[in-house]
Amino acid sequence: MSDVLILQITMLILIIVGAVIKRIGIISETGQKNINDLVIYLVLPCNILKSFMIDCDSEVFRQFALVLLISIGVQIVSVVIGKLLYSRKELGHRMSLQYGVICSNAGFLGNPVAEGVFGSIGLAMASVYLIPMRIMMWSSGIAIYTQSTDWRGTVKKVVTHPCIIACVLGLLLMVSQWQPPEVILKPITTIGNCNTALSMMVIGMILEGADLRTLFDREVCAYSFLRLIVMPAVLYGLCLLLHVPALVTGVCVLLTAMPAGATTSILASKYHADELFATKLVVTSTVLSMVTIPIWNMILI
Repeated sequence: MSDVLILQITMLILIIVGAVIKRIGIISETGQKNINDLVIYLVLPCNILKSFMIDCDSEVFRQFALVLLISIGVQIVSVVIGKLLYSRKELGHRMSLQYGVICSNAGFLGNPVAEGVFGSIGLAMASVYLIPMRIMMWSSGIAIYTQSTDWRGTVKKVVTHPCIIACVLGLLLMVSQWQPPEVILKPITTIGNCNTALSMMVIGMILEGADLRTLFDREVCAYSFLRLIVMPAVLYGLCLLLHVPALVTGVCVLLTAMPAGATTSILASKYHADELFATKLVVTSTVLSMVTIPIWNMILI
């Protein structure tokens, strides 16, 4: 429990650091945009590739397949929920709300939490769970922000996106169990490890211009309730009903209970889609998750 709280407090401190360096002028608007692009086009792909480099054997592949199946189901339901609940919202809010339902912070918060609660097998299952979400966030997620109706062009952009390429390469590495030479692996790991720090500081830079008094508005709190409580509770109930193994249930529910992903703010900023509102979603749900994630841990352990 203490490790989980320390991790979440660390993320909030990084957000504060980002806000401070933006306020005192160390980072300019241009610098902030450059860091956005650095995270999306280099740091995130390395982080994704690194997360797939896990040991797998025939004994755990069946459980991995079940985790993958549940994750696909969660993603399908998330897309439907986003369209049903938020289709009438104003454009800037709608984009981030729909994307925030699809993409949680399961990437760089969920992985260490899963490892801390369930051990190395939990981390491996978390990496498998994230495969559909990573594909969705850089396909239909990107389409949400670009508002593109040219699906041929969108598909072309998606399949050439560094994060999707990293997903494909990661899958190949995971299935083949081939480890790149250390001279290649070490730089990828080192760059990927920058993901949490840079992403959280970017959120802080965006937050620097926000009115903190409006952080916990009704719309943001309703989203956080859906993201942190309703979605994992429904999944937990279904897993119990279907007698899903406890370990698989625990990992999937815990990752479904993660707050909004940092890329919500990063992409909203990149595509000028009310990045302040997107930052509210990320920061508010992250703050509230400091209460809800430990509760879910107690339920699932």
